[in-house]
Amino acid sequence: MSDDHTHVQEFFTARAADWDRRFPDDGPAYAAAVAGLGLRGGERVLDAGCGTGRALPPLRAAVGASGVVVGADLTPAMLEAAVTAGRDRDGQLLLADVAALPLRSRSLDAVFAAGLIAHLPEPESGLRELARVVRPGGTLALFHPIGRAALAARQGRRITPGDLRAEPNLRPLLERSGWHMTSYVDEDARFLALAVRAD
Repeated sequence: MSDDHTHVQEFFTARAADWDRRFPDDGPAYAAAVAGLGLRGGERVLDAGCGTGRALPPLRAAVGASGVVVGADLTPAMLEAAVTAGRDRDGQLLLADVAALPLRSRSLDAVFAAGLIAHLPEPESGLRELARVVRPGGTLALFHPIGRAALAARQGRRITPGDLRAEPNLRPLLERSGWHMTSYVDEDARFLALAVRAD
């Protein structure tokens, strides 16, 4: 396992048990972001870097009983917290690196990724892997329950010009990775970039 992966696992392992208690009011923001994907009953969706699985209930509601919901995360402690919260009832949990998914190419209709891009050691490679598992015309939602400025303030830092989630950086990154950005919102209450898988 690379040092980057070890760092990510250590960061989230230390926070897994208290994660949901630290951010108790994010549920409506997750539900609104999932709605932005425009999922239909029977579709197949991945929550990439699912953490404690907060997106799994709205994803399940969107695709219904006939749909497939998979939550993949690199950190066992986060998946254990998802099970403790009962969210494994809404989707299959998978211990996996989202940059090397054990899924067939073009097997999904959509990917939801909350807070993921900042934790990818190689963002372009990771986004390309997400594109691999989604059918042409499928969708991607890059989400965070607060915007870039609010997150930077919470963390006591400033936004830098190199921030991957800034629209001038994110749009070409997505294009190089097999995605076409269709929508971009960065406001205090949420960050949501939507993209479509290129043919």
